[in-house]
Amino acid sequence: MSYFAAILLMEKPDLNMTYRPQHLEYLEKLESEGKVFAKGPFVDGAGGLVIYQANSIEEARELAEADPYIIHGVRSLQLHEWGMALSK
Repeated sequence: MSYFAAILLMEKPDLNMTYRPQHLEYLEKLESEGKVFAKGPFVDGAGGLVIYQANSIEEARELAEADPYIIHGVRSLQLHEWGMALSK
């Protein structure tokens, strides 16, 4: 299992609150399946970050692209494999 950082940059702030409940429900479902390691908004309003746990970049992309924020163009997606290293 690898980690993938999905950077979700704000594109349509006027639609953000419309799709927020669907976005959070989607991430909750994935959390219950062990597919989300961490998540949260950027405090400056620029978007947010989701760290997915997946077997491949393809699987992570499928998960990220099924987010209602991405489907409806509210946010754009940058996806990168993350070589996580925890501090001691």
